Amino acid sequence: MIVQDKTDSTASKYSAASELRDLRSLTYEEVSGILTGWGHKNYRTKQLLDWIYKKRVCSFDEMTDLSQELRAQLLDAFRMQSLECAQEQISQDGTVKFLWRLADGEFIESVLIPASIGQDGKRSNRHTLCVSTQVGCAYGCKFCASGIMGYRRNLEIFEIVDQVLSVERWKHAQLLESSEHSEHTLPNGQALVNNLVIMGMGEPLANYLNLTKALQILNAPWGLNIGARKITVSTSGLVPEIRRLAEEPQQYHLAISLHGATDDVRSQIMPVNRKYPLAQLIDACEAYQKAKGRMIWIEYILIDQVNTGLEQAHALVGLAKRLQCKVNLIPYNPVGELEWKRPSDRTVAQFRDSLHRNGVRVTVRMEKGQDIDAACGQLRLKTEQKNKLAI
Repeated sequence: MIVQDKTDSTASKYSAASELRDLRSLTYEEVSGILTGWGHKNYRTKQLLDWIYKKRVCSFDEMTDLSQELRAQLLDAFRMQSLECAQEQISQDGTVKFLWRLADGEFIESVLIPASIGQDGKRSNRHTLCVSTQVGCAYGCKFCASGIMGYRRNLEIFEIVDQVLSVERWKHAQLLESSEHSEHTLPNGQALVNNLVIMGMGEPLANYLNLTKALQILNAPWGLNIGARKITVSTSGLVPEIRRLAEEPQQYHLAISLHGATDDVRSQIMPVNRKYPLAQLIDACEAYQKAKGRMIWIEYILIDQVNTGLEQAHALVGLAKRLQCKVNLIPYNPVGELEWKRPSDRTVAQFRDSLHRNGVRVTVRMEKGQDIDAACGQLRLKTEQKNKLAI
């Protein structure tokens, strides 16, 4: 494991977030309307957005083929404030966890996950980025580190988008520093991240408007051009927002953080189930499937002595068959501040086999980043606790 810690600088260097909009929160049409309103030709829109999303610059001064007049107008009207990498942890398996410091001093996390090595000993070029949507979380799932210190705020659109851009810049810098590459050998706009999972800190659908606009930008050909079918949105079960997402034109994957196959067990683990019990959740999932014609994934964290009994497996079989979905089993990754325990390998295998024997498509998720703070929100939690002790 490699750890680079950059959290010594204080939040006092950051001023309160500017009232100016960030260009990475705007669509092509919105940017075009502004530039043409200023009297510029429409082709300037493509030039400007190429600098942001293809060349991934961090300032207007770097946009050298734009006129000084336009750059001055942009500087007066917009902000370009990128995330700062406060710490990065690199696992032996290639997984990288990033702790980002925001302009107001808050912290969020992203995790870059490389593809697994295949039976031929080779690794594909697939890289998945796990993206956060909130600072903290208000939903209080009992196994999760993200909500231990409470909910702070929603991420702005550009703060979601810039997680991807910042990782791309990080990889670009790595290549430039290596002895095998120089700047002119790097294909312009070549992307590292080609899959997104919106499963980081926060409940994505609780930040619905900012999330869906960020995904529109990440999906657009003029933006990051990540295919909608390569974007997975996870939710703990916000029923109205699932139905709302079903009406969006994009074909996003939907993943449900289930973690309990009956209302009594799920409510014990996930308070959201008291507001939206399983009957309502499954109905909303069926509506999503009908609208999209896409398989839904169920995420099921196995917590020892809580949701690993065979009665839960049998109930999960019924739900999975009703939805004709795939189940991803995830052995719990312990968080020091929480009481839950990881089940034994034997318990995991028994639960998996019970689903498989009953015709459910099931996998046990290949674990990545075990030698770093792999649990969602864990690195942020440790950092904030350390900072409090230092005060």
